[in-house]
Amino acid sequence: MPASCDSPLSRPSDAASARPAAAHGPAHRWKVLGVGVAANAAFSAAAAGIPTTAVWLRAGYRLDNAQLGLALGALGLGVALSELPWGLAADRFGDRPVLLAGLAATAATLLATAAWLAPSAGFVPPLAALMAALCLAGLLGGSVNGASGRAVMRWFREGERGFAMSVRQTAVPLGGGLGALALPWLASSAGFAWVFGALGLACALAAWLTWAWLHEPPQALSATVPAAAAPRPAAAPARGPLRDAAVWRLVAGIGILCVPQFAVLTFATVYLHDFARMGLAGMSATMVAVQAGAMAMRVWSGRLTDRRGNRRGYLRASTWAAAGTFLLLALASAGAPAAVPLLALLLVTAGISVSAWHGVAYTELATLAGAERAGTALGMANTIVYLGFFLTPLLIPALLAASAWPWVWAVAGMAALAALPLFAPARG
Repeated sequence: MPASCDSPLSRPSDAASARPAAAHGPAHRWKVLGVGVAANAAFSAAAAGIPTTAVWLRAGYRLDNAQLGLALGALGLGVALSELPWGLAADRFGDRPVLLAGLAATAATLLATAAWLAPSAGFVPPLAALMAALCLAGLLGGSVNGASGRAVMRWFREGERGFAMSVRQTAVPLGGGLGALALPWLASSAGFAWVFGALGLACALAAWLTWAWLHEPPQALSATVPAAAAPRPAAAPARGPLRDAAVWRLVAGIGILCVPQFAVLTFATVYLHDFARMGLAGMSATMVAVQAGAMAMRVWSGRLTDRRGNRRGYLRASTWAAAGTFLLLALASAGAPAAVPLLALLLVTAGISVSAWHGVAYTELATLAGAERAGTALGMANTIVYLGFFLTPLLIPALLAASAWPWVWAVAGMAALAALPLFAPARG
């Protein structure tokens, strides 16, 4: 269970950071939350936004579906490899230096990709170079989740954390929605230099906000921040998250439940284009609707579970809802796409169902590990999550080659069901 927000800052780096932050009172926590939202939205615009350009990425870089899966998965592989080291670094050195370094380096990588690896009339960059650039962006952008989540956990107390972490997690669909709104248009009309350039500038802006607003919380914060009526949790366990079976069980559930989400994020535009014959406006509107719905549900679910203390129950209900909606999408895709609006509606419903639970799950995970160890726990989760982000777009083309779209969505629903036992109530 979590350590309280007013635990003494024992590391020299934390103490040094705390001195200039002494003037920042409890109200400053909303700016810290704003930093978390900005950082996650900027990186999510790349991670979730680039896949919405899949049709143009395939054409511009002259890829087949298997090669497209490799390109889309490369960024996820980078995040999977770096999330845990970044989380450990945040717990060791503090949130501010980790987030600043990661965002600035990610911005530089994306701007360099815009300058040297965008296709043009006379130049098609090799797949290996594109994959290397996206993997490097993922390696550096992996700093965002653990550091920003740790900062939110330390500035907010139990009773507010579910809402705060859910607001922070709305940044993922927010960034993805903005990416879905802007990036396909940029890719089709201006080219990928503008796609990667816009993403690099977004990360640079988030780095500036981090420099301006992210500071260590004052030691007296817990005495002034209001807490909910829920009972105060016990102290964090002596063993770290890496040796805690309960933490690993929740991490595994989060990772598995993200697989159907990534099926939507990476190949939904290909499905809508190739199977439903939908145009640019329809594809963009569908993906924006997925992300907007996910944002609303994450905020609502965080507030609901803060009040009722039912995070595990909400996670199980979300899992059932996701499995059911993917099964309906599979059934609707079994025939000819005569009812394109129905397919789009079912895709939106499935995408929202499998995206609504993130803030609740990450709050439960960080609470289980303790606020001071939240960086490590969140890094563990996102390592598994982004491993799924790497593997899912590799598996979908193989599944399509062996079967058809109904099986893609049916397998996604079965993956959701596989996560159900891992969200059982915590013992003790």
